[in-house]
Amino acid sequence: MAFSLTRSLRGVAKHLFSYRLWLAVITLCISLSTEVAAQDLKRSERQIVTGGILQKSASTDSVKIETKEELKLREKMHRRMLDSLARYEQRLQRAREQDRIDEFGNIIPRDPLFSDSSSLSKVCLTAAVLPGYGQIYNKQYWKLPILYGTMGASIGLWAHFGSEYRPLKRQYDEMLLNGMGRTEELNALQSKMIRTNTSKQIFMLTTAASYIYFLGDAALNYSTNEVSSVKKATTLSLICPGAGQIYNKSYWRAPIVWGGLASMIYVVDWNNRGFQRFKKAYSLLSDYEQNPDKYPDGPADEFKGRYSSTFIKNLRDSNRRNRDLSILLTAGVYIFQAVDAHVDAHLKDFDISDDLTVDLKPMFDCQYTQHNGTTPIFGFDLNVTF
Repeated sequence: MAFSLTRSLRGVAKHLFSYRLWLAVITLCISLSTEVAAQDLKRSERQIVTGGILQKSASTDSVKIETKEELKLREKMHRRMLDSLARYEQRLQRAREQDRIDEFGNIIPRDPLFSDSSSLSKVCLTAAVLPGYGQIYNKQYWKLPILYGTMGASIGLWAHFGSEYRPLKRQYDEMLLNGMGRTEELNALQSKMIRTNTSKQIFMLTTAASYIYFLGDAALNYSTNEVSSVKKATTLSLICPGAGQIYNKSYWRAPIVWGGLASMIYVVDWNNRGFQRFKKAYSLLSDYEQNPDKYPDGPADEFKGRYSSTFIKNLRDSNRRNRDLSILLTAGVYIFQAVDAHVDAHLKDFDISDDLTVDLKPMFDCQYTQHNGTTPIFGFDLNVTF
């Protein structure tokens, strides 16, 4: 009897333990599902109240604190948008002036070569390749006949006198090589050759001057976009040395620029002529030393063998070195005058009024102390006003 009771109690305890285990598992599953559902729930909108008044209702998820970099990027994009709007307004205003607005208020685009956004540099570079482009872009069509007429006539006469000069020069050189002395025939040939060469050089300079003038005219009359006086002065000085100084109204500097460049060009030409002269003499003398049988009358160079080939070679190399150095100095003068025009244009807007002063003067004052009483003080008073 006692054994059966104990056995029944053990069965009841076993069943209770299994029930409790199942109950714990079910409770754990319910709690996990409740937590997941709570995470998926969206928080309600946050109410912002100031002074008892509802100001704003915003979702908590949309509230975001911007960093410094994000604020700077936002400001940059805002400035770009304002600049774009300002440029569009300028284009729209120019299009109205040029009657390039269609019936819907849209801008009618121009040809790519004549776009509103062409910069001064682009116009000048295109005009350098296509003379007259600047005048067409600036709508100064009446200048085109003058440009093409002047350049065409100058180029034609330059080619004409050049074709006359070359045979005269060959004939003159042949007469000198044959050892012909100073005769009336040689002097007449030389005079004619010089006149022809002078005419050729005059029309060559006329061609270059007309080309440079109309290129500078295109830059000077450019008004499509706003261009600072600094850029115009620099561009003009690069096109024609001294033009930037004249544009800045520093007229006294232009003769200095022209004189410096003319002097350097003369030095280059002088050394180049010396180089060609001694080069030819060295070639003839070297050929004579290697083949004396070809020259029964002695050396054919202009010095007639009075100088050795080593001495003439040194003169040739010296003139070539001086010519190359002169070319570098000429380029330096050209760059310097462009920098001068650029800096001078900047300084035109520099404030040099009386408000920019440094005043240094002696100072005398008295200082009172409790122990020493009144004590004189000597020194300097420096006043800087800006």
